[in-house]
Amino acid sequence: MLPLHNLPPPPAGAPLALLKGITVLDLTTSIAGPYAAMQLGDMGAEVIKIERPGKGDDCRAWGPPWLDGESLWFMSVNRNKQSVTLDYTSEAGRAVLHDIVRKVDVVIVNLTGRVQKKLGVDHAALSAVRPDIVHVSLSGFGLTGARRDFPCYDLIAEGYSGVMDLTGEAENLPQKIGTPAADLIAGMDAAYATLAALFDRQRTGKGHKIDISMIDSMTRFMSPRIVPYLGGGPLPKRTGARDSVISVYQTFDTQDRPITLGLGNDGIFKRFWQAVGQPAVADDPRYATNAERTAVRPELVEKIQAVLRTQLREYWLKKFVEHNVPAGPVNSAEEVVRDPELVARGLFYTATAGARKIPQVGLGIAVDDSNATYRSAPPLLGEHNDVVLGGLLGYDAVRISQLKIQKVI
Repeated sequence: MLPLHNLPPPPAGAPLALLKGITVLDLTTSIAGPYAAMQLGDMGAEVIKIERPGKGDDCRAWGPPWLDGESLWFMSVNRNKQSVTLDYTSEAGRAVLHDIVRKVDVVIVNLTGRVQKKLGVDHAALSAVRPDIVHVSLSGFGLTGARRDFPCYDLIAEGYSGVMDLTGEAENLPQKIGTPAADLIAGMDAAYATLAALFDRQRTGKGHKIDISMIDSMTRFMSPRIVPYLGGGPLPKRTGARDSVISVYQTFDTQDRPITLGLGNDGIFKRFWQAVGQPAVADDPRYATNAERTAVRPELVEKIQAVLRTQLREYWLKKFVEHNVPAGPVNSAEEVVRDPELVARGLFYTATAGARKIPQVGLGIAVDDSNATYRSAPPLLGEHNDVVLGGLLGYDAVRISQLKIQKVI
């Protein structure tokens, strides 16, 4: 039995339909672009995913692990989409692509500007086909600047942004964040900007050209560390996340397993010492304010650590809940997906598509008390060729057959 078999079905109720009537053309691969398109699909947009015949999205090859021969990485960012295989490098393929563009509201591309122009999917080319198109370019370095044609992945963006330099222990090499953060943040930026552009288009009738850079998105993620430095603060350094502006804001060992602890203000600081049975410590004048506590942080952290090692993790977590002290476990992925509260909120579920069982992580956003977003499973490669070409574009069986013979689809 796999972990997915312990998950409930998708949240009940009609899926969110805030973007009903909006159609998105997803020309992207890997994580960032597909994640942006999936978020729009979760909100009710129809998403048509164009993939290379025979190969598909790069992410389809990312494994192991596989589930029924399909990449689980692909499955994580491609629900609520229709897959159409199309080689639009040929004249016949470009004609099909343009027919689709005329029917959609948004197109998302994750190619450098030079490659976009080469393939005819840049803003100028596609807005000539549909003038009010919302064209979203999601690339490593953006459409302008000396690095605009450099290739990029999440790893590269994390390094450029400075986040890797601050991640990990001081004595060790910089570390990547444990999830493709730059991909996901840039994908969220793309979805957010798309919604704003669609709102403005409704008012003005005008399309928009959106330029999302993974480096820019990830660097903005660093704002709370960069702005203090620019304003005269010390150069932030890698410390294993033990150098917060909050004096006590880090992980601590307990008798068995680590916990996180954030003593973010004077009241919480006092409640912590009440919870551990030493209320007099909070009255020490050296600990009166956050700034004063920061000045003696090593001594204070050592004192807290000595106390927390005396009991098991669950003992302390129960105590801190009773005293309203922000604390929590350091969960493994196994523990996260078994968290009863997260499961109850619909964040994890198993979708069914025919005989396939597909694990999913939900959107985590409720609208009008509903967090139901699931409409369709991550598609098999080319699963919707006939549906889109025949249904949306009105191609007859003869034309679709010719496109297959020509290896356009």
